[in-house]
Amino acid sequence: MSTDIAGVAAAATSIRNPILSGFHPDPSILRVGDDYYLATSTFEWYPGVRVHHSRDLVHWRALGGIINERRLLDLRGAGDSNGVWAPDLSYVDGLFHLVYSDVASFASGYWDPQNYLITAPDIDGPWSDPVRLHSHGFDASLFHDEDGTSWLLAMSADWRPGRDRFGGIEIQRYDRARRRLVGKARLIFAGTEAGVTEGPRLYRRDGWYYLVTAEGGTSWEHQVTVARSRNLFGPYLTDPAGPLLTSAGRPHLRLQKAGHGSLVRTRSGQWYLAHLVGRPYTPLGNCVLGRETAIQPVDWPADDWPTVAGGVPADEIPAPDLPTHPWPPEPTTDHFDGPRLHTAWSTLRRPATPDWADLTSRPSHLRIHGGQSPVGRQAPSLVARRVGATHCSLETVLEFDPADHRQLAGVTGYYNTANWYYAYLTRADDGRRVVEVLSCDSGRLTAHPGLRVDAGGGGPVGLRVTFDGPVLHFACDTGDGWDELPARFDATTLSDEHAAIMVDGEPAAWGFTGAFLGLWVQDLGADGAYADFDHATYREH
Repeated sequence: MSTDIAGVAAAATSIRNPILSGFHPDPSILRVGDDYYLATSTFEWYPGVRVHHSRDLVHWRALGGIINERRLLDLRGAGDSNGVWAPDLSYVDGLFHLVYSDVASFASGYWDPQNYLITAPDIDGPWSDPVRLHSHGFDASLFHDEDGTSWLLAMSADWRPGRDRFGGIEIQRYDRARRRLVGKARLIFAGTEAGVTEGPRLYRRDGWYYLVTAEGGTSWEHQVTVARSRNLFGPYLTDPAGPLLTSAGRPHLRLQKAGHGSLVRTRSGQWYLAHLVGRPYTPLGNCVLGRETAIQPVDWPADDWPTVAGGVPADEIPAPDLPTHPWPPEPTTDHFDGPRLHTAWSTLRRPATPDWADLTSRPSHLRIHGGQSPVGRQAPSLVARRVGATHCSLETVLEFDPADHRQLAGVTGYYNTANWYYAYLTRADDGRRVVEVLSCDSGRLTAHPGLRVDAGGGGPVGLRVTFDGPVLHFACDTGDGWDELPARFDATTLSDEHAAIMVDGEPAAWGFTGAFLGLWVQDLGADGAYADFDHATYREH
C-alpha cells in the first residue's frame, strides 16, 4: 500500500501520524465544502506543490502536483533544496488561490525569494498564468478577511550583516480584482525569543486576528507560535502559555521537529492543526524519510487561545466526526500503461514531458532518454518516488544497450546531487555490458568495482534498491534470478541532517527534502541513448 495514503488508520475512530509519510513538509490545509486539501513543499522536484485530498481527515489520496509546466515555474539550474518553499492554498471568489515561493539562494544571508500567485476554478486546474508578487521574503500566504479584502503575509528577510535575517512578519494588501499588490508592506510581528520567525498564517475568530507562525528553525527546536490582536496591523501579543506545539527538549518523542502549522475547521466546528514532523532513526539522529505531515486536534474555546493537548505531537489522535471515506489503494506495480506518469512519481528539475519521459513510443514501458550527469542541474533524467517507510524497495526490469561508459541506466537511492547511491547498466572498456555501483557522499564519488556483474550481451535486466532501516543495498537479475550485491551502504547519508553543511557559520548546503527511490538514465555524450523500463514495483516491508 502506498505511503501517499498513509493516513489510513486501523479504524475510522483514529488517525495515526504522520498522515503523509516521507518528504511532505510545510503543510497548508484547506477545506472547501466537504473536501480537504493538503499542499506541501517540493523544492527542486516537479510537479511542484504536491497536493493530497481527503473527505474525513483519515484517508488521503495523492492528486499529484499543481505546478507541472515551466509556464508556472522553471526549475532549470535550481540548487539542492532551492525551488518551491512553503506553498499556501486558499479559496475565495469560487477560485483556488495558490501562493508559492521560488527560492533561488540561501548563502551569505540572501534568498532571492520570488513569490507567485496562481488561481483555478478546480484543484485539478486549469491554473492561471502566475502573478509575480514581491520578493521581500519567503513562506508567503494569503488571508481573506471578513470585509472582502485579501492580504499577503510573508517573513521579512534582512540580508544586512549583523541583522536578524528573519526580520519578522509583514503584511500587504492584495487586490484580487486587479491581481496585484497595493499599498505598502507593514511589519506586524517581530517574533519571540525562539527566533527564525517564518511560515505566517492569519485567522479571524471572535473579533480577534490570530497569527500562527513557525519559529525556532526547521529542526529540533521547531515550534508553532500563536499571537493575536484586535487589529489587523497589531500589536500582536503571543500566547502566554507558550508554543501551541513543539517537540523541543523531548528527544524521547517519536515525532520530532514539530512546527510549521496550518489550521482547518470541520463543518461541525472541530479544529485541527496540520504540521511538519520528522522521525529520526535514533534520538535526534538522521531523518531519512525527510520532513513529513502530521495532524493534531485543537481545542479552541470562544474568545480564548487555541491549544493542543500537552503542546506536543501525538502519535495517534481521535478522528473527527465525519463519515468514513477511504480511497482505493495504490497499485504496488506501475506497468506504465497510462498516458502520463502516476501521481506517485516526481521528476528532478524538469517536468515529465514526452521528449525525455516517454510513455507512448513503446506501449507498457517508460522510455527515459538519457540526461545530464548526477551533478547536472539543467536536464537530469530522474523519475523517482518518495521513500515512505524505513523498510521499502523499488525494483524494475529495463532494456538498455549502452554504447560506452558515457551511457548508464538503473535504479538509485537519492537525496540530492551530492548524496546518492546508484546501480546501473553500462558498457565496460572490453565491450561487456555490466552492472556497476557508484556512491556519492557529500560530493565525494566512489566506485565499487568489486560489485561489478556481467549482464550478458543483451536482453532485459532486473535491478532493485532496498532501504532496510539504516542500510541500503542493491540486487540484480541478469536472467537467472535475483542476486544480492555483497555490499551494505549507509542509508542515513540520504537525509536532511547529513546534507546540511555549515562553513564559518554560513550554510554551504541545506537539506530540506527527503530520500527518493528512482529510475535514472545518463547520456553524458548526448548521443541519443535511452532505456526502456517495463515496470516499477514499490513495496513497504
